[in-house]
Amino acid sequence: MKQSITPEQHYHYENEARIAGYKLIAGGDEAGRGPWAGPVTAAMAILPEEPCIIGLNDSKKLTRNQRKELYEEIKDKAVAYGIGWASVEEIDKFNILEATRLAFRRAFEQLNPQPDYVLLDFIKLPWLKLPHQAFAKGETLSASVAAASILAKEARDLEMERLALEYPEYGFDNHKGYGTAAHMEALKKIGPCKLHRMSFKPIKALLEEINGKKEGKPKDVGLFDF
Repeated sequence: MKQSITPEQHYHYENEARIAGYKLIAGGDEAGRGPWAGPVTAAMAILPEEPCIIGLNDSKKLTRNQRKELYEEIKDKAVAYGIGWASVEEIDKFNILEATRLAFRRAFEQLNPQPDYVLLDFIKLPWLKLPHQAFAKGETLSASVAAASILAKEARDLEMERLALEYPEYGFDNHKGYGTAAHMEALKKIGPCKLHRMSFKPIKALLEEINGKKEGKPKDVGLFDF
């Protein structure tokens, strides 16, 4: 398993925080902001000071088998970790950004011990009062954020695979709720279910199309109509 940066570089932000006097540094990341269906997930992880998990990286750059192995290893070796969720109902009620922040808060509240510094992948959390830093490409640049990325992504994938057993006609086990041609085809055939984010433009447009057909006013919905 290859990394694009050295372990020393990967722990640069954690080491900077420790030099500044912080001892428990948590990394945080999310998964599932873009899909048309399913919950949004956030995770936080506090890694041991000495690097002991090889292959940490942005979850999107790992194979599923690599991610599965690292998921279990992170849970086993982390000083603490938390995985938080925000439901489809909360996404539709608050909007996806606020729901994501809620998932982060739930993940943070699971950490025991609590961190004294937090590294984030480019998201602002107004409720977070601890010293923290958010930056782009955090999953690639920070080992702790990478660990959180893996936890969030794999946990959500497992949940979507579980939900696929309840709603097999949508193919959630394949596309995990993201907007694909197969997903849109299923939606046009049978309509949305309670797992779909009704506030998202493609789903809203599809409902308008369905209602339009009922009223005799057909409207075509494109796959990327959002």
